[in-house]
Amino acid sequence: MMPRPRWSTTRRLWWREVNEHDLLTAGFEEHRPHLRRVAYRMLGSVDEADDAVQETWLRLNRTDRSAVENLGGWLTTVVGRICLDMLRERRSHGETPVDSWLPEPIVAVEGAANPEEEALLADGVGLALLVVLESLTPAERLAFVLHDTFAMPFDEVAQIVGRSPEATRQLASRARRRVRGARPTPDADLAQQRRVVDAFLAAARDGDFDALLEVLDPEVVFRIEAQPPVSGAAAVAERVLKRARLAPLARPAVVNGVAGAVVGPPGSPFAVIAFTVVSGRITELDLVRDRSKLTHIAEQ
Repeated sequence: MMPRPRWSTTRRLWWREVNEHDLLTAGFEEHRPHLRRVAYRMLGSVDEADDAVQETWLRLNRTDRSAVENLGGWLTTVVGRICLDMLRERRSHGETPVDSWLPEPIVAVEGAANPEEEALLADGVGLALLVVLESLTPAERLAFVLHDTFAMPFDEVAQIVGRSPEATRQLASRARRRVRGARPTPDADLAQQRRVVDAFLAAARDGDFDALLEVLDPEVVFRIEAQPPVSGAAAVAERVLKRARLAPLARPAVVNGVAGAVVGPPGSPFAVIAFTVVSGRITELDLVRDRSKLTHIAEQ
């Protein structure tokens, strides 16, 4: 029998490093969907969320792997810090007023879903909620997202924001009050939401002012990207009828887990609208028309 070749120390070390890198890569990929969910809730942008996740991977590769005891916790902490820095940078520029900013929607037309967006779509974080989150300070948003949504303990969140656990608890509490006060609980039944939205679109196509009032909440808010919001059923109905020529181009879609519509031909949408339906009436409409935010729309 031929003797088995003996590996040199250098080759054994190289092989061990290759195996460790492969294991680390596999571990990171296992956590990637979670990291994207965290980053999207923090940033409201798919592209920025992916940038944050990619930076997390780069930092992992520059880190002594023996110091990473809990990979999932370590990755969540790092992506949280990256998102916090990105939010602070966004706030420091102050280019867009908060009340005219809208997030990048996650859209599926007629049930089509891009596999890369499925986790985000299933997460059910609506545009209306992201708008409320944008009104929070970066530290409040981080505390709320990581603790209330992803159940990270306050002592761990505190290390990210650089505050005591008690101060971090207060950040999350303030954020929670803002979110609950600004956002009534939407109807959970997607089919019921769709019936209300279909009635809205039909009224818009017919130019029927009274029919629009039937499906709009008296205190409805219509947010149009880069414009001040419009409030009140009559004012919103008038604004919708001014855009009635676009109604025939609207196609049903699921937008961030709720009933919505894509406006424009397949493959070339120029707007997305999400509806918040509460007790059978529309309380919020969010119209996104920045085409750079519409590149992730999945269509059959």
